[in-house]
Amino acid sequence: MAELTAEEMVLLSRCPLLLGAEEGLVRRVAGTEDAWVQDFAAGEVLYQPHHFLRCLGLLLAGQVRVTNGTLAVSTLEAGELFGAAALYNDAPDYATTLTAHTPCRAIFFPQATVDRMLGEEAVLRRNYLRYLSGRIRFLSGRLQSVTQAGSEGKLARYLLANARDGAVNISATDLARRLGLSRASLYRAFEALEKAELIRRTGKTIEIPSLPALQSVL
Repeated sequence: MAELTAEEMVLLSRCPLLLGAEEGLVRRVAGTEDAWVQDFAAGEVLYQPHHFLRCLGLLLAGQVRVTNGTLAVSTLEAGELFGAAALYNDAPDYATTLTAHTPCRAIFFPQATVDRMLGEEAVLRRNYLRYLSGRIRFLSGRLQSVTQAGSEGKLARYLLANARDGAVNISATDLARRLGLSRASLYRAFEALEKAELIRRTGKTIEIPSLPALQSVL
């Protein structure tokens, strides 16, 4: 059974799987007998092809780098789920590698536990379907961005895939790294989208007044 700190319980309650769940359900999920918490040193591998856990994980602290071969795909932050692709796929289909970019801590829920929770709790089923649908849209966007020319397209796709309540909070440095753009290219993309009144920037917050309008640049 996993033992979580008060801060980790808050993070668990805010993860995509438990959004809107009552406190009692969050505590039951955290107290599941088969769940466990594990710490990882920087550089340690969490998942990789042919060697992975058939579990759903939640990152409680630190950062995890997601790569496909030698290509950096994304970075996971505390509060993000991972391992959904490994739950029901065979090992050869789970092509990405998850490596601790900094010292990390994560909680894991085995496949049988996830199956049982989804079968018992309607709110978890709805949340999980919503989460998977979002991942499908995100991955589809990444595939399309390969053929999408221009930094504006890359920026727009990222914002559409990661917007929460009409906004994305991220520094320009991190955003440039995730998009594979120079800071100069990123700022030109910002300027173009701001001039078109498709986004508004205040510090690290990028507001999106209209998601359908932003989609029009793709």
